[in-house]
Amino acid sequence: MSRLPQWVGGLGAGLTRIAQRLEDQRRRAEAAAAETDPEELRRAERTDGSRVSHDGPYPDGRASGAPEDAPHQPANSVPAPPAYAPAVAPRPDPVAAVPWGVRVAAEAGWRLLVLAGTIWVLAKAITSIQLVVLAFVAALLITALLQPTVAWLKRRGVPRGLATALTFIAGFVIMGLVGWFVVWQVQDNIDSVSSRIQEGITELKGWLLKSPFHVTEDQINHIAKNLQDAVGANTQAITSAGLEGVTVVLEVLTGILLAMFTTLFLLYDGRRIWNWVLKLVPSAAREGVAGAGPRAWRTLTAYVRGTVIVALIDAIFIGIGIYFLDVPLAVPLAVFIFLFAFVPLVGAVVSGALACVVALVTQGVFASLMVLAVVLAVQQIEGHILQPFILGRAVRVHPLAVILSVAAGGLIAGIGGAVVAVPMVAVTNTVVGYLRSYSREQALRMTPPPHGATALDIAPTPPKGADPQD
Repeated sequence: MSRLPQWVGGLGAGLTRIAQRLEDQRRRAEAAAAETDPEELRRAERTDGSRVSHDGPYPDGRASGAPEDAPHQPANSVPAPPAYAPAVAPRPDPVAAVPWGVRVAAEAGWRLLVLAGTIWVLAKAITSIQLVVLAFVAALLITALLQPTVAWLKRRGVPRGLATALTFIAGFVIMGLVGWFVVWQVQDNIDSVSSRIQEGITELKGWLLKSPFHVTEDQINHIAKNLQDAVGANTQAITSAGLEGVTVVLEVLTGILLAMFTTLFLLYDGRRIWNWVLKLVPSAAREGVAGAGPRAWRTLTAYVRGTVIVALIDAIFIGIGIYFLDVPLAVPLAVFIFLFAFVPLVGAVVSGALACVVALVTQGVFASLMVLAVVLAVQQIEGHILQPFILGRAVRVHPLAVILSVAAGGLIAGIGGAVVAVPMVAVTNTVVGYLRSYSREQALRMTPPPHGATALDIAPTPPKGADPQD
């Protein structure tokens, strides 16, 4: 019995050595597996609390308290995060983090900035050579008005040079006679109109004093005094403007001569000039531009011809109404109505207001109201009958586009810009519509033909009883 405790102690020591050897074998197996699979090493370290760091105080990288024969990792290995550390999600790609709508807005934004910069540069370039651009555009409009006459004479057997010369001379002579007639009428009636204006102002003053608006004579005199002071204060500016008038006249004459020469060459050699312009277009886009050019020219010709006819009808009927109402300067006012009709919407309002003001200061309120009724009636007939019938669908532009284009043209180039704005918008609308249709047709033409079952479905089938070989 005295040897039993010794035997039990030896058995326990043996079992302890066996367990130690098994643990050493398990650790060696884990170390061997970790050399090929780092994830397995991290999993083993999370389950084994004895090794939580590879950067212990010992040179071999063992942690404090680790056994001598414990396997160790290289000193440059990254320690695994502790089990209690929160998982960190990977950061997404910055492009994927931006919302789709923001990306679309950014893409459209920088393209709009480039487009706006291009338009700004073009506007600056046009402003620097404004006289040349306006003269060329005016020549285009005059050519669109006169070119059908040249074509008509050529169809009658007249040589091209003679037809061009006759049309050019007749057109500019007629325009010069119209301008001279307006100046002559104004100079011939200016004295009588001035006296009637004075009488009309006196009558208007008496009507205001008796009107229900309770206007006093002191208020009227105060307004008149303010007007006189404004004129006196601006006398120097008016004088300087008069001195600068010589420069303005020279610029106008230069523009007229440039427009005349440009019109002559466009009438005579327009097709050759257009063919030369086509050579400057890249070959890939030349076919589309060549098809858009004649359509743009037809649109411009229809616009100018229709506008002249409508303006002439307005001037004749409004002039007749003004004449029968005994308003002075009926013929010059009719000519002004004809000229202002080339500025859509705005020109009709300005010319009608001018006629009403002249009638008011010369013939009184009743005559002014009658003139207003005549102007409104003629403009209603123009808007609902003349323009749809004469202009048709070739130059149909939305009224909002007309107003915005006239305003933009007036701000950029004054009255000349307001006149040429609407035909430019009409031509641009025609060109864009044609190019859109042309690109669609090109896309359909480049589509590969159907084949297989699809080709059999759409292939024409011979009628019943017919020989397939025929």
